[in-house]
Amino acid sequence: MSTHNHIESGTILGTVSGTVLTVVMNIGSSDIIETVVLAALGAVVSFSVSLLLKWLVKKIKK
Repeated sequence: MSTHNHIESGTILGTVSGTVLTVVMNIGSSDIIETVVLAALGAVVSFSVSLLLKWLVKKIKK
């Protein structure tokens, strides 16, 4: 009892290419800039909190 679920590689390639192109066309440059700015802000906040916690632990241990 074998099933024939053979999908041609051209069909897969066409589906994947169409999906990728649709996603790329719907992402605007303002979205990319916003993502970069938010990532940078998150990194700065994370680093600042790490330094603050390190300083607090030093103060508490003294």
